[in-house]
Amino acid sequence: MRWTKRGHVFCPDNNYDWMRTHAAGPIAEHLRDDRFRIYFGCRDAENRTSIGFVELDITRPERILLLSDRPVVSPGAPGLFDDSGTSTGCLVAHGSVRYLYYLGWNLGVTVPWRNTIGLAVSTGAAAAFEKYSLAPLVDRSAVDPFSISYPWVMQDGGRWRMWYGSNLSWGKQAADMAHVIKYAESDDGIHWQRDGVIAIAAKSVEEYAIAKPCVLKENGLYRMWYSHRGETYRIGYAESDDGIAWRRKDELAGIDVSADGWDSEAIQYAHVFRHRGELYMLYNGNGYGKTGFGLAVCTDQR
Repeated sequence: MRWTKRGHVFCPDNNYDWMRTHAAGPIAEHLRDDRFRIYFGCRDAENRTSIGFVELDITRPERILLLSDRPVVSPGAPGLFDDSGTSTGCLVAHGSVRYLYYLGWNLGVTVPWRNTIGLAVSTGAAAAFEKYSLAPLVDRSAVDPFSISYPWVMQDGGRWRMWYGSNLSWGKQAADMAHVIKYAESDDGIHWQRDGVIAIAAKSVEEYAIAKPCVLKENGLYRMWYSHRGETYRIGYAESDDGIAWRRKDELAGIDVSADGWDSEAIQYAHVFRHRGELYMLYNGNGYGKTGFGLAVCTDQR
């Protein structure tokens, strides 16, 4: 693959009290024609994350058509699993209902955080998202005892399938996490069976985090883009015949940091999607979304 960058699209600049900085983990929802809504995680003055959106013409992404004036999903009340923030995971349409799976942030004392997965539901195209529960949809468990992260969910035949991040260990520093991507299944998108199956593991001891998967299934082949890091994040790529056993092919990712500018130090959190036959990628650059997000188009899909 080879990706051509279409440029820097959006970065908050103290737009609202809840949207001061960051546009992390962009995910696209097709509205009509070439118009898309891009959801992302933004931060307030206390560094808490809410989910907002912009709308744009994907063929002219430099023109923002609409910016949300209120959060789509906000942090929960003190003590809840998402009291320190809510970050984008993925969006799944199930008939007229939309499922927004998100990451709930809960800051720790002995460790930096303890994350779990939440769900917000919209019952129609114009209906607001409401949290499914005050509790996590997918919580820590015997197979995921430390911290879990960004889910990607797909309806595949009669099954719901999820790829999500999970710590194999934890400690006082982010580099202690040994974070991998695991696999789960469900009959309804709500109740999940987890057996601890690791889909994407680290290649070396220097690589301590693999996160935020995005999966497409095309012509019977499962294709995953994800973020992997040692010193800084890069975008990786893998393929699978069944969605469970994966072959890492990071050399085929086809996109890297720029020589200078907003994505010159790191590149991560890709959302890859098709529109009118073209393959698009939304992604973050430096600072885990602090510099906003950009767009790329695949110009060689071999």
